[in-house]
Amino acid sequence: MTAASDLSPWQIWWQHGLPRPARLGLALGSGMPDFALLDVTHQRTVRLANWRGKQPVVLAFTRIFAEGVYCPFCYPHIMALNAAYPRFRDGGTEVLMIASLTPRQGKAVVEDLQLTLPLLCDPGGDSFRQYHTGQALGAPLPAQFVLDAQGQLRYGHWFSFLHHNAEPETLLAAVAKL
Repeated sequence: MTAASDLSPWQIWWQHGLPRPARLGLALGSGMPDFALLDVTHQRTVRLANWRGKQPVVLAFTRIFAEGVYCPFCYPHIMALNAAYPRFRDGGTEVLMIASLTPRQGKAVVEDLQLTLPLLCDPGGDSFRQYHTGQALGAPLPAQFVLDAQGQLRYGHWFSFLHHNAEPETLLAAVAKL
């Protein structure tokens, strides 16, 4: 069996080749599924449960096909979140960006985009499925979630063609209501 981190971009694309719509499978106020993923920005493994009881977290599932191949809807969102990252941190909130990339691809993206926020790699897409983000055209769809300090869902945004991603200001406003 091939480890998810050893998959080629084509194998990852094939895993996500069949369209699957996003669905509202997570209820507001419910505890969110845990995961442990490699943060290639800071070279550490991040487990969502480590933030429970400590601080709010924004999960930003994003769509990056491979290093240098960005979704036209997600690229500006990635850059805007990275620019707003200090504002989230100053307010006591962590932002975790998640992409269906291998660690090698993720490192190249961090360098290419000069990311300072944590970029977590999930080449198998397990966390995308846990959070019901959906998939189309060879990659999982983007979605954003705000979790309170207890790890409960307080805001969720799933991709649509009318409203691709929740803007940083929307996410900051959701955090401010906690």
